[in-house]
Amino acid sequence: MSIGENIRNKRKGLNMSQNDLASAVGVSVPMICQIERGTKVPTVILGAEIAKILQCDLNDLVQV
Repeated sequence: MSIGENIRNKRKGLNMSQNDLASAVGVSVPMICQIERGTKVPTVILGAEIAKILQCDLNDLVQV
């Protein structure tokens, strides 16, 4: 799985919308959408913030 797929799966597992995640980490909904589709890669800092909100470790998101 890609980083985006891992983020999507964790987000959906928490019944969180893309809007909820975007608001929590301070980015736009289109940015979250692009990350989940794999057209953008989050920075390490943004990835760490996303992991924190998704209640997981950054390593969980970058596993393929």
